[in-house]
Amino acid sequence: MTTTPPYVPPEAPPRPPPAADGLVSAARRNLREIAHGLAHPSHPPVPPLANASKRWRRLLPYIAVLVLAAIFVPVTLNVLTNEYGMAEGLAGLLAVAQTAPLLMLAHRPLQAWWIIFPADIVGALVLLQYPEPLMAIWPWPPPTLIAYLFVMLAVALRETRRTVISVWALTAVASLVLHLGGTDRSNGTAGLLPAFGAVFMVIGAVIRERGDAQRRLAEQETISEAERAQRTLLEERTRIARELHDVVAHHMSVITVQADSAPYRISGLPEQAHEEFAAIAASARESLTEMRRLLTLLRSDGTEGERAPQPGLDRVQQLVEATVRAGLPAELSLSARLPDVPQAVDVSAYRIVQEALANVIRHAPGARTRVSVTSDGAHLTVLVVNDRAQQPDSPLEASGTGHGLVGMRERVRLTGGTLDTGPLPDGGFRVAARLPLTPDAPAPEDS
Repeated sequence: MTTTPPYVPPEAPPRPPPAADGLVSAARRNLREIAHGLAHPSHPPVPPLANASKRWRRLLPYIAVLVLAAIFVPVTLNVLTNEYGMAEGLAGLLAVAQTAPLLMLAHRPLQAWWIIFPADIVGALVLLQYPEPLMAIWPWPPPTLIAYLFVMLAVALRETRRTVISVWALTAVASLVLHLGGTDRSNGTAGLLPAFGAVFMVIGAVIRERGDAQRRLAEQETISEAERAQRTLLEERTRIARELHDVVAHHMSVITVQADSAPYRISGLPEQAHEEFAAIAASARESLTEMRRLLTLLRSDGTEGERAPQPGLDRVQQLVEATVRAGLPAELSLSARLPDVPQAVDVSAYRIVQEALANVIRHAPGARTRVSVTSDGAHLTVLVVNDRAQQPDSPLEASGTGHGLVGMRERVRLTGGTLDTGPLPDGGFRVAARLPLTPDAPAPEDS
């Protein structure tokens, strides 16, 4: 009678230490990323220079790949048949597989590499079946090697650094394996492709990274310019809000004084009228208090409000005289019979002339400038026109940002008017603003 020994479960293999687990998982993750990078292009199928402004520049990539294919297809066929003695039919198939995908380099270089790389390996294996010709290069014939270098350059120009290194590594591994498998045919030329390929890929990667850096710099400059324009806009709006406070505060103060003094100036008012005037005065005071609180938020920390009255058209002549003393020949034409101008329009007109003259001093030093302020009864027209700069080689600012015009537009928008600015045919510049003088004035037409 035999007895069955008890079952003893096999010992589990020892688990690798946590550090080894981390290394294995990191290696697997890197392999997955490399495989994903080789299988998925990092860019859309858009050729280089696709956003160029001129048509001939957009066509350059297509012309380049057409020229490459037109050169390498017949050259490869001729070398395989005449130098290596390959049958014409087989040589034609290999030549097309190894060089025709060059047409894809403009928009899909990685896909072209997936076709050309296996075709070159198959071509090298096929050449082993033929006798070795005199002075033959194996495993990469000269036209195959040169065409493959263009492929590597195109891949380096469009793909990420990880993908570029992976392509070069696979090429080097294939060259090494073919060299070890055919040492009797390889005369040391198997290392030419990895060596030259590394140079081409470094050149392509440097060009691509430089282009990326330039694009990022251009994007950052665009963002900075937009931020500067937005900051200028906010500063101008804050300044307008402060000036509006002075304008509105004056009228609200007048209302308060009139409401407080009405019972003393007008005799025989009933008690109900006394209460109504008191309510009007209280509401006006409350409005002034709320407006001052709002203005406190708009002021920078530590700044005080302006004590002097806001400037208006009565100070335009002083502004022009100060500009003349600064070296800018300027003339003023101010209508002697201007109608009553609302205070907001008065301040806006002064600020528009001030900014326009400042722009002339900055961008067109020495240019003769004419300032005109007229009215047709319903609108106030402010016109500032300057000639070509008399000192074109020494402007204080070579190129304008247009931020000064932002403030002008905000002021014109505040009053419901229109603004027309732009260069003149003779090289000068024109600023024209039409501001309504009454709320029911018809909207001025854009010129």
